[in-house]
Amino acid sequence: MTRGNLWFAELLADKIGRMTPSGKVTEFALKTRNAGPTNIARGPDGNLWFTENSANQIGRITPQGVVTEFSLPTAGSGPLGITAGPDGNLWFTEFAADKIGRISPKGVVKEFALPRRGRGPAAIATDSGGVLWITEVGPAGNRIARIAAP
Repeated sequence: MTRGNLWFAELLADKIGRMTPSGKVTEFALKTRNAGPTNIARGPDGNLWFTENSANQIGRITPQGVVTEFSLPTAGSGPLGITAGPDGNLWFTEFAADKIGRISPKGVVKEFALPRRGRGPAAIATDSGGVLWITEVGPAGNRIARIAAP
């Protein structure tokens, strides 16, 4: 059961962890070594989705612990933040590529370039109105931006 559990990414251990309300921890190893799982979000499909910063992938884990990994089209893009979007997809930042990505629950990826290089999109969140907000922490960033899901 997913509800009530705390899920977390273990950056240096290449694992996704689950802790029950009673404190029992279970770890699930990723298929890719040195993946660098960073952030995790509940998806509209009932699974948990996470970024793999070092492996340039987005991962999905079922409540039972089955892991699937999806490679991103832009090499070395450095995915960081991830959130469920208002359109039924997951949205994520690509820090090193200055892009925002979208992945469907079936694993179809589309990328959207930011208007200028050096923005460094990092965190991403969806507000109650369905607007996606990102932090830009790169040298040309130092701002918060919003995007509307197409």
